[in-house]
Formats: sequence, C-alpha cells, structure tokens
Amino acid sequence: MSRDGHPLMPCHPARARELLGKGRAVVARQVPFVIRLKYRTLAESEVDGLCLRIDPGSKGTGLALTDEKQETDAQGGSFTGRRGLVSVELRHRGEQIRLCMRQRAGYRRRRRSANRRYRAPRPDNRSRPAGWLPPSLRHRVDTTYAVASRLCRYAPVNEIHVESVAFDVHAMSVGRPLADVEYQRGTLAGIEARSYLRSRWENACAYCDATDVPLNIEHLTPRSRGGSDRISNLVLACVPCNRAKGSMPVEGFLADRPDRLAKILRQARTPLDDAAAMNATRWQLLERVRVLGRPVNPCSGAQTHWNRDAMGLGKTHTVDALCVGAMDHERGDAIVRLPDRVLVVRATGRGSYARTTPDRFGFPRLRRSRVKRHFGFATGDLVRAVVPLGKWAGVWTGRVSVRATGRHSLTATEGRIDVSHRNLRLLQRADGYGYAFRPEGARQHLGKPVEP
Repeated sequence: MSRDGHPLMPCHPARARELLGKGRAVVARQVPFVIRLKYRTLAESEVDGLCLRIDPGSKGTGLALTDEKQETDAQGGSFTGRRGLVSVELRHRGEQIRLCMRQRAGYRRRRRSANRRYRAPRPDNRSRPAGWLPPSLRHRVDTTYAVASRLCRYAPVNEIHVESVAFDVHAMSVGRPLADVEYQRGTLAGIEARSYLRSRWENACAYCDATDVPLNIEHLTPRSRGGSDRISNLVLACVPCNRAKGSMPVEGFLADRPDRLAKILRQARTPLDDAAAMNATRWQLLERVRVLGRPVNPCSGAQTHWNRDAMGLGKTHTVDALCVGAMDHERGDAIVRLPDRVLVVRATGRGSYARTTPDRFGFPRLRRSRVKRHFGFATGDLVRAVVPLGKWAGVWTGRVSVRATGRHSLTATEGRIDVSHRNLRLLQRADGYGYAFRPEGARQHLGKPVEP
C-alpha cells in the first residue's frame, strides 16, 4: 500500500523483505500479508490494475488476483498472458450452521412438547423479506463478499469476473438429459411414494428380505445426518431392522454385508444439496459483489472448463478461479503463471452468541461469561509470545485462547502452551477466519510453459 493508504501492485516476497529490512515499509496486516510504504504516494506510483476472479462453490470458493500483459511467442506473434498473482481458497461452514440450526430447532420443539398439552406446529407464522436465504446459504454469500472486499481494499482491483452456473437438478436426479414433457414427469408421476417403494423392493425389507411383516419407510442417510426425503434416499425396512439401524448411516449398518450394501447403494443417487445451494445463491452473490463498485462480469462454467482443459491444468477451486473469464485460444492466449502457494481461509465464526450452555435436552445448564476479552486479548487473536524462562522459553507465534486469570493458552505449530498475558504482543485481531497455506496441487501443463 502507498503512504497515503491506497492499494498498489503486489510485489515479490524478496522485495517486501528488502523494504522492511531497510525501514522503508511497515507491516499493515499479517494475513494476508500487506506492507505500507513510507516513501511513496499513489500519485508517484504506476498502477496497472488487477482482475479479481471468483469461482463460487458450495463448500469452498476460489478467488484469484490476476493481471494480463501482451507477450510475444517464439514465432513473433502476440498473445495475452494471464498471470496469477494471489490465490485464496475460502472454506465455508454452511454445513456446521445447518446442523446448529437443526439442533436448536430440536431443543425448541422438545421444550414446547415434552410433558405439555399438544400444540399444533406453526411453521408459516413469520414473514420473510424478498431475497431471504437460510442462514447456511446467506453465510456463503456474506463470507465470499467479505474476502472479495478485503482483496479489493488491499489490491488495485479494476474489474471482477464471477462464474455463474445453473444446475439442472431434475436432469441430475434422473441421470440423463431431459427434453420437453419429460421435465413434467418425475419418478413419482402417477404413483404414491409408498406404492413406488413397495414395487421397487417387492414388498420386502431392504435389509433382511423379510416379507408379510409391517414395513416402515426408512432413510438410507438419516435426516439427523443431513439426509433428504428424495425417493432415492428411501427404502422399506421391517420394524426390527429400522430400530437396529436408528440414526446410523447405511454404510455403517451394513459394513459386514458388502453385497447387500452395494445392492442398496445402486439405487441411491448423488445428493443434490450442493447443486441446490449454488442455484439459490448465484444471483444473490452477483448482486452483493456489485456493491464493491467495480464492473462485474458473469461467466459460464463451460467457459471455465474449456480454459482449464486448454491449459492442461488440474481441477481445484483456485485453478478454476484463475480460469474464469474469456480467453482467445485461437490467438494463443494462455495462463503463463500460477501462484506457488495458496492462502486457505477457513470460516470459523466469532464465537457463540448463546448466553447459556444447554444440556442434552436443550435446557440451560451453565451460564456463559458475558466478557469475551480479557487483559486486552480475545480468543482467536494472532499474537507473538516471548517466554523468557522455563520449558517453553523462546519466541512463539499463534492463536490465543483467553482465560479470565490472564494465563492464556497459545496454539503454535509445536503444540499448545500456557503463557502470561504480560508476555504477549498482539499481531492481528481475530476476524472470524483461520488462515493456513498449502502448495498449489494442479501444476501439470500440456501447452505453453507455466511459471511458478
């Protein structure tokens, strides 16, 4: 960043170390690592601008900062070379939010029904505004926007390219392309679910082949483990098998009977949760990213796939983000550089807002502390500890877990140590994310050489 706080072009880590060593720059942020120059303003700098490319996903999202320059090939021709400068892999926690919401609903349902008179459920007694999304889906949009906003704050982003993909869940559920009237006729067209299952399993238990006994409709993947009510997730089971399986997944229940497990799994199709989540959030994400004030260009998933195959690259979220956007392959446009390391940003949340710790029935058991900050530190802060004496003497850097006594717990790469708050120095406040690095795994290339 410039002296007046405006973003400049990224530099090589060696150049950043040189500037910091000579005292010509200071650290503005630890993760992502940002330095601020002391001697140069934006007016005195040459800034070409970057592109932010986003590949949204259900469980993870890839973001990449790229620039494009005109280069000359061996025959003297001109082509556009796209260079990846920074790659970020954002890992969502939508599934965790979904499970917590379901647990909270179970607590509430039990408190209202146990040892009390019957009260009819009222699921539709609250209005929802236009554009409402469940919390687990809203989280995906909010966290993607938050990371994109942070990259736009620290890098000179001129335009944003977002992959916008629509999944045909009906065709995916059937397993083949559909046309015309086939979209109006699903698996249960003209038949009820119980009749279909009786015909499919020949009026016998799917687990033990018992006949002439009462049969229950059973979920292969239980609802408590994220299973759906799709007909491919349902089977018929006798009462003893239904009780024995309980909330176990079918893989665990039939672990000692692989032949029967394979027979049952042949009818179970791929879950559509991820596809439904992407369909529900793709327009919301585009509208949210436009708030950043940069031109937003939606791109198709087929174009990303074409660019990746033409470059001979493997599939990861960060590589897909690098391939988002138009490329003229006939003219020779190519991706000439991949970032060597990927910054992995994991959404961890900012702590629980619950005021009490519930028991297994959902009733308050312990009262939680109202204070989250002790001696100037909060759980999740990035700190540096200088321990003068003892077994753990030395300098340690990591995340801190605070205690009211002031004897905080520090998690470093070597393990967890206890250290006094007097020996800690704050490097970066907790922002609801955990950070790590990994090497870029999709480095194979079939065409023009890709530089690390």
